[in-house]
This record gives sequence, structure tokens and C-alpha cells, in this order.
Amino acid sequence: MSRALVLLAALVVIAGCGGKSASTTTGASGTTLTGETTVAKATDANGCAPVTAPVGAAKTAPTPTAPLDATKTYDVTFTTNCGSFTVRLDQKQSPNVAASIVSLVQHGFYGGTVFHRIVPGFVIQGGDPTGTGSGGPGYSTVDTPPAGAQYLHGVVAMAKTGAEVAGTAGSQFFVVTGANVGLPADYAIIGTVTKGLDVIDHIGTLGDPSTEQPTEVVEIEKATVSIS
Repeated sequence: MSRALVLLAALVVIAGCGGKSASTTTGASGTTLTGETTVAKATDANGCAPVTAPVGAAKTAPTPTAPLDATKTYDVTFTTNCGSFTVRLDQKQSPNVAASIVSLVQHGFYGGTVFHRIVPGFVIQGGDPTGTGSGGPGYSTVDTPPAGAQYLHGVVAMAKTGAEVAGTAGSQFFVVTGANVGLPADYAIIGTVTKGLDVIDHIGTLGDPSTEQPTEVVEIEKATVSIS
């Protein structure tokens, strides 16, 4: 099965996000800044703070009912044990998914989830509360991607099953780590990594290319949204 088709597999359901807003941010160095207090985290040989894999469990979130403010910019920051990265949401291309992502973040949906699929040179995939690749928030949205959609380095998009129409999204998302992975225009693009691309690239090395399983636990500790 080609990599392009792997994302269509029944158990590969990428969608959504979550996490409650907080004032703590974590950088790739493992240093946590809380207000004016700096606390150094112990890191392993891979530059990640070692964590025990969280116990996955199904959970749901309320379906968003209102669109985002089109005059504002929404940035979502994911804090992991290997560093933080920020995604600028693309409301124009995927307004329904963007509203869903912000709602999931505000309801703390992503905290304690992991990147359950890491394929070096291809994508890292997370956002599933069960950690199996088959979970979601209990609802879906649709934003049909344009025919010429390209999945380039740093692009963040949602996944779907083969039975779902193009642009269907739940809570699982993937971040492209290859230069251009050549996926078909089936996956709603929610934005691009604007900060922490080095963190994404590093996480992208922590996977087994043959099994596509992570070689180290990479946990999303929280996700926050910034509106400007």
C-alpha cells in the first residue's frame, strides 16, 4: 500500500485538537517557563522529557455551532514533552475544521493524547484520545480541499477513512515532515506550522519506518489558542 493510501486506511482517522489555555510554555530544550520562574526538565538522549504513555480512552466533545470571527487570526500551540509548535489556522480554506479545532482546544480535548503514528520523512499523526488511530470527538466536519491542494513540509491537515468524503475531519490531525509527500487532495488543510518546525522535524525522527509506530512516547501535554 502506498503512503498516500495509508492515510485512507480504516484505522487511520486523523482529526481535531484540544487543551485548556494556560500560561506555561515548553520549548524544544525541555525548559518550562511559568511567568518569571524557570524550571529545567530532565531530557533524554532524544531531547525529550521522558513520560509514561497515557492510558487512552474514548471521549467526546460538543459540536461547535458558530463560525470563528473571520476578521481575527487564530494560532494553536501544542505543547509536547519534546517541545512546542504553533499552527496558524486557515479559516478561508477550512472554516468548519478551524472552528472545530478551536472548540476542541478550548474544551481541553488534546491534553494527554499522543502522536500514535510517526513515519520518518512523511508525517506525524495525533489527536486521537484512544491512542489507537480510530478515535475522534464524536462528530465530524467537512471542508472539501481544492483540487490543487499540496501537502508540503509543515502543512497540517486532517485525516479520514476511505469511506468518508474528501475533507471529512474529526479530531485527528497530521503534520507533514517530508518536502512534498504527494498525497491526493482528500484531506482538509487546517493550517501551517509557523513556529517550532524544528520540533516537528525532530518528532518526525522518533518513529520506526517499517511499523510506523513511535520509538518514544510523544505526548501532547496541552494545546492553547491565541486570538489576535
